[in-house]
Amino acid sequence: MSKYGLVGKKLGHSLSPLIHNYVFQKLNLSGEYSLYEIENEKDILKKLRAEDVVGFNITIPYKEVLLEELDYISEEAKKIGAINLVRIEDGKTYGYNSDYFGFIKMLEEHSVEISKKSCYVLGSGGAAKSVIVALNDLGAKEIVVVTRDIESKKAELKRKFKNIIVVSYEDIIGGEILINTTPVGMYPNTLNSPVTEDILKRFDVAIDLIYNPADTEFLKLAKKNGLKCVNGVSMLVNQAIKSDEIWKGIKVDRALVEELEELVEKELRGEKL
Repeated sequence: MSKYGLVGKKLGHSLSPLIHNYVFQKLNLSGEYSLYEIENEKDILKKLRAEDVVGFNITIPYKEVLLEELDYISEEAKKIGAINLVRIEDGKTYGYNSDYFGFIKMLEEHSVEISKKSCYVLGSGGAAKSVIVALNDLGAKEIVVVTRDIESKKAELKRKFKNIIVVSYEDIIGGEILINTTPVGMYPNTLNSPVTEDILKRFDVAIDLIYNPADTEFLKLAKKNGLKCVNGVSMLVNQAIKSDEIWKGIKVDRALVEELEELVEKELRGEKL
């Protein structure tokens, strides 16, 4: 059976095995998806090759460490400067960024149009970089990155992404689409929101990449003020599906994506699967 998995330092209660193993079983594909907690970045490829793993996802804090070690890097991963998906075939390693594809699919699924829109991105980490590249490729009119570390992050971000604006939270003017890529509001600290209700009122659409809980404080406040709301479950599932498509050379249909999203929502609510 082909081995796949998720690599990170602390993986906790990841939903990745649930999603991938469900896909393998449903489509009758050879595959088993496991968690690989690795303490040292230098051991990643060596350890996974030794275990005959043929494909893996990468999470915090290793999304940028393999850029120089792989044989091939996809275009979107080069632009983002981070990899979260690796395929190993015939001894060669191929790196991609499935967050990029997952985010775009999520927007399509929820009919969120980016072209010619003013978009604010909360946060400046790896997820934010995937979102910035996707927004740029989709023709956003303006991309404003909001960070608490303006002094340390501004130069780095402007060097990497030429056409963005970088501001502090105090300088948010307002726009059309507001995207949270920070962990603020994630389980177990679910009572927090990265921005106030007053700031949310300045936007039309609120997107939260957090999927646990599916209904974050950020989205509750947005909903209360009439914004269109999108949670992170769709992105989680769609980036996982992109991984399976790349590993297996398949195309997963929309019905299975919807089935998986429902499965994840039930798991998050603690309902019987």
